Amino acid sequence: MLVRDISSSSLPWLQSGDTVADALQLMQDHHCEQLPIVDSGFYAGLLSEGELLEHPHPEESLHSLLPLLASPSVNGDHHFLQALTLMTEQQLSVVPVLGEDREMIALLTLPALLQQLARFLGLQEGGALLVLERESNQYSFSEISKLVETNDAQVTQLNTYNDPQTGIIQITLRVNKPEISDIVATFQRYDYKVCFYAGEEQYTNQLRSNYDHLMHYLKI
Repeated sequence: MLVRDISSSSLPWLQSGDTVADALQLMQDHHCEQLPIVDSGFYAGLLSEGELLEHPHPEESLHSLLPLLASPSVNGDHHFLQALTLMTEQQLSVVPVLGEDREMIALLTLPALLQQLARFLGLQEGGALLVLERESNQYSFSEISKLVETNDAQVTQLNTYNDPQTGIIQITLRVNKPEISDIVATFQRYDYKVCFYAGEEQYTNQLRSNYDHLMHYLKI
């Protein structure tokens, strides 16, 4: 999923001619911590509520703040995971989306990206979840697929995390079979460390509940 395919937020954009007081009031009205500033139609930077609260002259225009602002952004051709990575690395609450000439075209929020992440991970689909560990030099996607397929199942999702300090790779996979005790036993026979596994009902209910609680928290 590309950034351009995600629904844009309805949050407003600040104009460089707005005053500090007006910008602060706008953020408070919309319950947001950050908003982009547009100068003559082009993205000029991302302004935070904290920066406004520290400003000594509330009647001053935002134009004077432009040289001091960071300007994180993505464009419509970026994958949504790039936007989510940018958001987490820089602790953003919104991510501006720009056109080819740095014109503002959209604004993404954390809830929108998390909803897309849930679809990307297939949280609404059936099946089961396994978390395995293996030495990095012994990791083989083809072997994992083969072991799952010998139990009349298929891998529907696979993600890995490699720890360079320990040389251990953690493998999280979903399979299309809710009963996975035979799959777990197969991996154990082939010397995989099975860290966690859950069948369809347990996994789906728990993960959906956690996701719903997170989304509820973000809307408060």
